[in-house]
Amino acid sequence: MTTAFDPIDLSGTQLANRIAMAPMTRSRAAAGRVPTELTAEYYAQRASAGLIITEGIQPSPVGQGYPDTPGLHSEEQKAGWRTVTDAVRAKGGRIFAQLMHTGRIGHPDLLADHPGDLHPVGASAVAAPGRVFTHEGPKDFVTPRELTDAEVRATIAEYAAAARNAVDAGFDGVEVHGANGYLIHQFLAPGSNRRTDAWGGSVEGRIRFAVEVTRAVAAEIGPERTGLRISPGNPFNGIEEPDPEPTYTALVEAVEPLGLAYLHVLEAAPGTRELTLALRKQFSGAFVLNPATEGPTGREALTLIEDGTADLVAFGALFIANPDLPARLRAEGPYNTPDPATFYGGDHRGYTDYPALGG
Repeated sequence: MTTAFDPIDLSGTQLANRIAMAPMTRSRAAAGRVPTELTAEYYAQRASAGLIITEGIQPSPVGQGYPDTPGLHSEEQKAGWRTVTDAVRAKGGRIFAQLMHTGRIGHPDLLADHPGDLHPVGASAVAAPGRVFTHEGPKDFVTPRELTDAEVRATIAEYAAAARNAVDAGFDGVEVHGANGYLIHQFLAPGSNRRTDAWGGSVEGRIRFAVEVTRAVAAEIGPERTGLRISPGNPFNGIEEPDPEPTYTALVEAVEPLGLAYLHVLEAAPGTRELTLALRKQFSGAFVLNPATEGPTGREALTLIEDGTADLVAFGALFIANPDLPARLRAEGPYNTPDPATFYGGDHRGYTDYPALGG
């Protein structure tokens, strides 16, 4: 029997198993960017995961890059998330909030109902290629406004404030999203970070924002409640990282002394397993891996726990379609098939209506 179903101590947070639910945007927080009772039902259905990591949550109004994504910067949002954490805890689950500032990924139309004239920001004034979905349909990414030194520091403080809100809302901890081409990743990557000040240029400069955000969150809520997600070499959202190894080994070396709860690696670029293994060796805390492919059932991914590649394995789309995924993995199926047409937006369909084993 695989050890994937054994409990594990995550820096003082006791997890029932080593199967994590990966963060996945679902775009169902329309009014005020506040999670709903349906959101609470969705996460509670999946409370048998050893660890739930939520969809990306913006730490500030300007950090929103997609329609109807939730925030953690208002009292109303904090109260909404309390209903979610209460529901998960009632089912015996553990849940971390993922803080995701999208940076240049977004559009002014998504920010128009906030006070002030908000515009997407970034490490540098370099637009991402492609288009973003808005309530009026797809629109071209705009050129972001480059953050000043003072604004960089203010953004770090916003992450820390949102982390405090998360803990006050009942979350077990916070995952800092440094992957997938969003703001932290934009600072890490030389293609999107053209700065010549202390926040860019050298490897040391480019990793500084990621390090300082992680340090500020850990100082606010405790390193034992703080995780960091990265995706070395991931080209998503127009990121260019032709040689990711020096950047990410330096980043992990810098955050290692903080004593974080975990490091979460998303393998989103081909041929990155060697770097994954190097980072695994470098980081002394718990290592969460979202592997390059889950396969048709995901069962084969559990071998990554057996061979020591990871302490926990995170599953994405399989958890959308299979709310009781740990039980299905243990039984080796059967599995519901995810419906991509209902991944983003909408109502309960494709959200809370996937059946558990036994109906």
